[in-house]
Amino acid sequence: MQFRTENEPFKNEMQKFTTKIVDMMKEEMLFYWQGGPIILAQIENEYGNIDSIYGKRGKEYMHWAAQMAVALNTGVPWIMCQQDDAPDPVINTCNGFYCDSFTPNSLKKPKMWTENWSGWFQSFGDPQPHRPVEDVAFSVARFFAKGGTFQNYYMYHGGTNFGRTAGGPFVTTTYDYDAPIDEYGIVRQPKWGHLKELHQAIKICEPALTLEETAELPLGL
Repeated sequence: MQFRTENEPFKNEMQKFTTKIVDMMKEEMLFYWQGGPIILAQIENEYGNIDSIYGKRGKEYMHWAAQMAVALNTGVPWIMCQQDDAPDPVINTCNGFYCDSFTPNSLKKPKMWTENWSGWFQSFGDPQPHRPVEDVAFSVARFFAKGGTFQNYYMYHGGTNFGRTAGGPFVTTTYDYDAPIDEYGIVRQPKWGHLKELHQAIKICEPALTLEETAELPLGL
């Protein structure tokens, strides 16, 4: 069996699994239209970073995955992160440290930042990752100032991988990620407080940000 490509045995199992998850969410009334908290659904993850390895079969699989997901009738939009050619109506989104320059592949799709990396994972022998909160806050403010509609922190609350599992070779089991809330559930200052004040300011600016299309004006040389 070949994973994540145009391979029928894998696609059959993937469809069974995805259908099972969606059915469970519906049974628990978790989608927004059911009164629940789920406003988006994602199929695949950063597949656009590797689909060239699979060539034509990779593109065929990506289109199949999108069509399969939409057919499950979740009642909420489906997204594909880091997939510049995500087919309609699936929304392509941005992951990274900075996404203000990101543009979706259709004017009908909102500009969405699904992973704003608040830090990074910890590798054995490397310094503890740290992303200054000033950099995080500026990237968020600039994203919304340039037409962004949705932003999600990855991670906002750190955690710990179970047992000996980790994200890759020589990666520790801690997933603290220099997040605003660390892996033990403790608020990390000044990151948590700074971002709280940032979002309070963005909320105040909401009427202006959502009034009409944004425009950039040159302010001299």
